Amino acid sequence: MDEIVRDFLIESGENLDRLDRELVLLESEPNSSELLASIFRTIHTIKGSCGFLGFANLEKVAHAGESMLSRLREGKISLTADVTSALLATVDVVRRMLSEIQASGQDGGIEYSTLLQTLASLQERVQAAQSEEESDTKDSKQVSEPRGEGPQAKAEEQEHAPLEEAKPDREVPATANPGSEGKDLSQRRPSPGKLGGVLVERGQISAEDLALALAEQEHGDQRRVGEILVGLGLCKQEEILAAQQILEMRGRAAGVETVRVGVTLLDRLMNLVGELVLARNQLLQWASQDAGFHTIAQRMNLIAGELQEEVMKTRMQPIGNVWNKFPRTVRDLALNCGKEVRLEMEGQETELDRTLLEAVKDPLTHLVRNAVDHGIESPEVRTRRGKPACGCVRLRAFHESGQVNIEITDDGAGLDVERIRAKAIERGLISADQSLRMRERELFNLIFQPGFSTAEKVTNVSGRGVGMDVVRTNLEKIGGTVELQSIAGKGTTVRTKIPLTLAIVPALVVRCAGQRFAIPQMSLTELVRLESSDAVETVHGAPVYRLRGTLLPLVWLHEVLHPAEASQQEDRREATESLNIVVLRTGKQQFGLVVDDILDSEEIVVKPLSRHLKNVDVYAGATIMGDGSVALILDVVGLAQRSKLVGEDDGEQKEKSEAVGRVSPKDEQTLLLAEIAGESRVAIPLDDVARLEEFPDSVIEHAGPQEVMQYRGHIIPLVRLSQVLSAASAGTAFQTPSVQVVVYSAHGRTVGLIVDRIVDIVQERIVPESVHPRPGTTGTCVVGRRVTDLLDISAIVTAALDIKEPTIAETQVS
Repeated sequence: MDEIVRDFLIESGENLDRLDRELVLLESEPNSSELLASIFRTIHTIKGSCGFLGFANLEKVAHAGESMLSRLREGKISLTADVTSALLATVDVVRRMLSEIQASGQDGGIEYSTLLQTLASLQERVQAAQSEEESDTKDSKQVSEPRGEGPQAKAEEQEHAPLEEAKPDREVPATANPGSEGKDLSQRRPSPGKLGGVLVERGQISAEDLALALAEQEHGDQRRVGEILVGLGLCKQEEILAAQQILEMRGRAAGVETVRVGVTLLDRLMNLVGELVLARNQLLQWASQDAGFHTIAQRMNLIAGELQEEVMKTRMQPIGNVWNKFPRTVRDLALNCGKEVRLEMEGQETELDRTLLEAVKDPLTHLVRNAVDHGIESPEVRTRRGKPACGCVRLRAFHESGQVNIEITDDGAGLDVERIRAKAIERGLISADQSLRMRERELFNLIFQPGFSTAEKVTNVSGRGVGMDVVRTNLEKIGGTVELQSIAGKGTTVRTKIPLTLAIVPALVVRCAGQRFAIPQMSLTELVRLESSDAVETVHGAPVYRLRGTLLPLVWLHEVLHPAEASQQEDRREATESLNIVVLRTGKQQFGLVVDDILDSEEIVVKPLSRHLKNVDVYAGATIMGDGSVALILDVVGLAQRSKLVGEDDGEQKEKSEAVGRVSPKDEQTLLLAEIAGESRVAIPLDDVARLEEFPDSVIEHAGPQEVMQYRGHIIPLVRLSQVLSAASAGTAFQTPSVQVVVYSAHGRTVGLIVDRIVDIVQERIVPESVHPRPGTTGTCVVGRRVTDLLDISAIVTAALDIKEPTIAETQVS
């Protein structure tokens, strides 16, 4: 295909996408002359280009659309829903003809005569209806003012006259103002950025000729400047076309900030950067063994990191590239369903990898269509329920924690819990008894089951139950998650989280059975090391660990990878003294993966698996480590499925947790338990804790009477909780070889709280009682069968530091 035609197809495709958006927007802002002018220029550009390239059929279709837009600009017809639909149909036909050109090189394979007839008849019908309405208005005016000479008639005449603003490509003379008719035409200066200015600059017309044409426009000539000049015989049509091309070239040269680069070239560049990252990892590993090579390796690391970041940016695209199609989708679907729906979008500039953008296009489209078809009620129902007749679907995207969050919210009827419950029992997904024990959120998650649908009838939009399960499957394939919240009568929100990119990702490297594996950090929650396997409990035969009051299912990686060695697994567990647990999360399910060793974290380049390993669900790919060896990348979703953990969000695993007395998170608090002054136990809200540290007592220094220490480049004050809360003397310090410090940070101030011993982190339901009120505490409760004081750390820190400061001031005064 000729390069000019290829560029024409690319540019025309972008123009058609813009036409979709602007036509839908014009329907809501029919008086926007700037928007109408932009639409007209776009379709005019397509018509001119295809005429130049010899695509006559495409030119006819574009010309028909341009004619209707021209009548809109001149005020001969008004914008209606039928007119907008016809213009959008024109865009669709042009898009199909462009696809035909790309496939065969010709534009004759698409039938367009019906569209031309529709456009012509619609223009006549709308114009006739508008003329009849204007005639009725005129008759009524004549009845009220028979002579037609009054101010109201003149105002009416001005109101129905074509607006000057509706012709954006007309030139307004620089000296045009009331009373300028009597001035010399030579005083009108041509604008260099307009068609007339280019003609004067090229010497094809004089300034007086241009001023004459502009004067014709001022006196009511509706033609453009170029048409007037040709009509007066002052210029040739060829000269007008040449001047228009010069204007377009100047506009492009002034605004060119981007260069078209082929996707294939970007992919090759990304692969090369991936190989560079692998070479950098090897270089850093060798440099750690050779001190003289360390400086060069660090420089290489810096350059490779910056290059990687910049190349990654070339693959990043705004999510608005996908969202731009949704206004048209929502409009057409709302008309088809007989609803009124408004689409709001926030965060269109949020960027993510091009590959992921393609992967989320279909799931997001399905969610938006679901929101319009299932969520938003009809205008009559909404009015009856006290809602605005026009429903709202809101899209929101933002970056958070290295992921892209996308929310699709509607203000419709929400999900019908009872209908979901009945349909699930009918299909045998759950039993009647089990449905009564399930929470509302767990019932909502049933709509992600394959084939599940609550639609009363099957339409061309929905009802077949093949949508939401595909949405979740496709999102999980790229490491994303989806969750749903709904309030009856208020609406539904679907939240999705997806990674920024899949090409180069940070990962945790672990070892199991002598082999190394990589776990993407997007699924990693925390790391836990148990010094003894005695902390592992068994509930209904399943190993679990009580992590801050919540039962965490455990999966041994060795058992998943080598299921044939079942007879040796129990002996292997018993022989293990300590456990390394990698806490992972997939969707709403959290579980602990037990590995032999946790090695390091590094950025890895994801390499696809060969076709022989495509069906192995526990591997997501492979990578090359710093020493040149290959490590497999674990698929967290596959591990959960292999271990039968995914899908238990509404089933047995939650029943096991509730069987051992797990309390609802709404009633729980996460607390840090510590001992002070011998056997006194205190509890600190974990939200107030920045870090837990242990230092030798030699790090404690003094700034006057205040104990301080150097911590991460700063000097922080120390507060001994035993001295603040007990009757011990303020000058007494405990002589211990080491101190355990709870680092508290708030309001820009960091303070170290010294305790005798850090006991545990628990999550329990707290009911404070006022047994012995005293400063620094909010009450007393029972935690782990021990009486415990609940501390108000903010009050303790404020009081302790305020006590010290006057003492220093008094010392300075004395």
